[in-house]
Amino acid sequence: MSESSPTGSSSPVADALNLTLKIPISWPPEGSLTRDWIDDLTAALDWSSRNLPPSELPSVLPLDVVQRLVLTASNILHSEPNCVHIDPPAIDQAGGGGRVVIVGDVHGQLHDVQFLLSDAGFPSEDRIFVFNGDYVDRGAWGLETFLLLLAWKVLLPHRVFLLRGNHESKYCTSVYGFEKEVMTKFGNHGQQVYRKCLRCFEGLPLATIIASCVYTAHGGLFRSMAVVPSKRLKEKKGRKMKSTLKSSSLKLGTLEELSKARRTVLDPPWEGSNLIPGDVLWSDPSSSLGLSPNEERGIGLLWGPDCSERFLSNNHLKLIIRSHEGPDARDKRHDQKGIQDGYTIDHEVDSGKLITLFSAPDYPQFQGTDERYGNRAAYIVLHPPDFATPEFRTFEAVKPRPQVNAYYNFKEVIDSDEELDLESMDHSSAGSS
Repeated sequence: MSESSPTGSSSPVADALNLTLKIPISWPPEGSLTRDWIDDLTAALDWSSRNLPPSELPSVLPLDVVQRLVLTASNILHSEPNCVHIDPPAIDQAGGGGRVVIVGDVHGQLHDVQFLLSDAGFPSEDRIFVFNGDYVDRGAWGLETFLLLLAWKVLLPHRVFLLRGNHESKYCTSVYGFEKEVMTKFGNHGQQVYRKCLRCFEGLPLATIIASCVYTAHGGLFRSMAVVPSKRLKEKKGRKMKSTLKSSSLKLGTLEELSKARRTVLDPPWEGSNLIPGDVLWSDPSSSLGLSPNEERGIGLLWGPDCSERFLSNNHLKLIIRSHEGPDARDKRHDQKGIQDGYTIDHEVDSGKLITLFSAPDYPQFQGTDERYGNRAAYIVLHPPDFATPEFRTFEAVKPRPQVNAYYNFKEVIDSDEELDLESMDHSSAGSS
């Protein structure tokens, strides 16, 4: 494990990159992005976050540029399969080869994402990045973070991979701030931008297989849909839903079933015949054996070390890398390890390991208590030739953060994603609006 600390963190990124600030950002001729264009975008977003009120973002990043970027990236993402197979470049004669960087939840913490990209070494032909979802919500710069990562995807579509997190949904973004953030920043055009983002969210793949030995997904494992669960029942308080499905009837799903699931839904269903997307995005590991409904979240599964072993063995894999749980979630799960250093090894079995990875330091940005979690964050580097030995790199938050107001009532809204109002979820498609 190695550790990094942001230096000069109060200085704009433009200074760090030795750039002349170019604003407003314009769409490049013929729509061909370059590394220089992304550097300009990075510097402009950083400067805007420190010097302008949120409603002035369009003066730096105009509406037409946002629309073209989101549409271009969305078309790429929608063309990818549910589970993307990534084959890193082979080792060359000089001993170089394709490293793979894996990033967990970032939750709109733009400045920490900028530091992580620089610290890990930016995406390139021999450095692949896999982002494991939850780009938006809770943090104040979800839109800027998502747009920056979309730009990298457009520039290097076969070297940058963006997976879907549970917060890339209509329900979560309406509760945890992203929808209000977009409306604040783009005013009368906010709903248009928000709908385009939702459409883009639907196209985000669910998982990757890296070098035929590493499975990554935001939440984790999933059930076989050979068994269709019965309806869930409301509790008296009308919020949390409990499954009537017996744990004994749940079976671990296959990669073939994952490939056939319909992911283009605004909110992954918690009932019916298309449960795999919800499982992949919402499930959590457990210290108890077997598969069972995730009653705390009301959607997805809990799976034990025996399931991790079976999944790894059945698919000839060595690692499962998932995200989804930060310090707030793990603080409530006393049977699980904490995540103060940005990662944990939750299951260590004969065939390999299950790792939880969290990449948002000092999270959440807005906390309703005086005492903060103060967590460090981490990302993982996988090296050739086998890519099966993870190198953990931890880092602290970039401080001080620019002063900004939250876009959700963080004192009232629960921190970890529990007590979901599942009936309000929207399982339709966002369409092309």
